[in-house]
Amino acid sequence: MTIIVGPVGVAGASRTVRLGRPVPLDAILGQLHRGAHDPTHRRIPGGWLRATRTPQGPALLRITGCSEGVIGTAWGSGADWALARLPALVGAEDDPSGFRPLARHRPLAEAYRRFPYYRITRTDAVFEALSASIIEQKVTGLEAYSAFRRIVQRYGEPAPGPARDQGSPAYGMRVPPDPRTWRTIPSWTYLRLGVESNRSRTLVGAAGRAAALERTLGRQPADVDRALRSLPGVGAWTSAEVRQRTHGDADAWSIGDYHIGKDITWALTGEVLDDDACEELLEPYRGHRFRAQALLGLLGLHRPRRGPRMTLPTHTPVSARGH
Repeated sequence: MTIIVGPVGVAGASRTVRLGRPVPLDAILGQLHRGAHDPTHRRIPGGWLRATRTPQGPALLRITGCSEGVIGTAWGSGADWALARLPALVGAEDDPSGFRPLARHRPLAEAYRRFPYYRITRTDAVFEALSASIIEQKVTGLEAYSAFRRIVQRYGEPAPGPARDQGSPAYGMRVPPDPRTWRTIPSWTYLRLGVESNRSRTLVGAAGRAAALERTLGRQPADVDRALRSLPGVGAWTSAEVRQRTHGDADAWSIGDYHIGKDITWALTGEVLDDDACEELLEPYRGHRFRAQALLGLLGLHRPRRGPRMTLPTHTPVSARGH
């Protein structure tokens, strides 16, 4: 891997990472995108923009493709931290060796053939992913994305650099709130913004443990899972959703998801089965079960939806001020 670091200037600090292979940014970074109007991630021609809160402060990172690699440009006090982790963010530290689709799982073999350069991201931003995943618990994606957007727009801060310039592709992007802010949002405000009391309690509790959660980076997956699930309100699904993004855990498949287990079993067997059956199907891929899930997702395989879309009661009145 070749790394070229450019000078810091008004255009931001820059870094070029050459990996010797194509980098499918949409497949890799799309996993971090929380809906079409996510104020923290935005797709741009040739790449992505990411607004994040680093240990050194806020950062706006622009990632674009180049010959067999990527170019990153970053602004803000967290620019150096964001650029230092650019290789991991685009999957440079993910190792797919040992993953071999079984002959009987033809859709997975086809996905692996069509997306040979897919790699799993690693953001190293644990609480950032955990807060968004808690908001997504037990509600539809549309409800969760809307609530996340309202909270970030109200309590986050404008991303640095060109995010403040009208006419820039990054204009209006925002950095997620810091853990202290998540802790101090009143429960009734969470409710108005679309997050009922069970999830808001989990958010507030997790925010109080944010520093400890960041120290799970570099630990073994089982230890990370135990640490996350020790938090009240955090179960197997939330833990997996976090580890996929923050620790680059290739085995952390989304067990307990309303759709994913059914979609995987349908893709691999032609039948819609439960999570226990899905675990059996994925067992030959232990160590890479999330990789199998992600590849099938990239292929766009979803079971036929014959009934009405899922709706869940939320009892969350939304204030117009939250938009």
